[in-house]
Amino acid sequence: MADVERGNRPLSPHLQVYRLPLNATVSILHRATGVAVGLVLMILALWFLGAAWSEPVFNAIDWLVTSWLGWLVLLAGAASLWLHFFNGLRHLIWDTGAWFGQKRVRKSAVVTIALAAAMTLVTLIVAIVW
Repeated sequence: MADVERGNRPLSPHLQVYRLPLNATVSILHRATGVAVGLVLMILALWFLGAAWSEPVFNAIDWLVTSWLGWLVLLAGAASLWLHFFNGLRHLIWDTGAWFGQKRVRKSAVVTIALAAAMTLVTLIVAIVW
């Protein structure tokens, strides 16, 4: 190997000094929200399984799901579901060959986040009212 002076070479930008583009952040969030939706669905399946199993088991799971922590997890699950849904629609539109280009990709990411936030708020209001 060639004798290279390694002390004067520039380093690659690290995530601590490099800001990810919004599209990369939304892409990472899309994967994370997919996992989160799966976990929340497992919790809800346990809730229904507890109802089918016995009343004491259901009461224990119901206490956990309807506690403040359970509500917080369900709210995060709703936010994950909406973000994953709207970003999935964005990907379907991309599959048609539309909305490419730096400005449109960024704008669609902002719209995706805004729609997910709005629908999470609507979901929260509906959950509180009912």
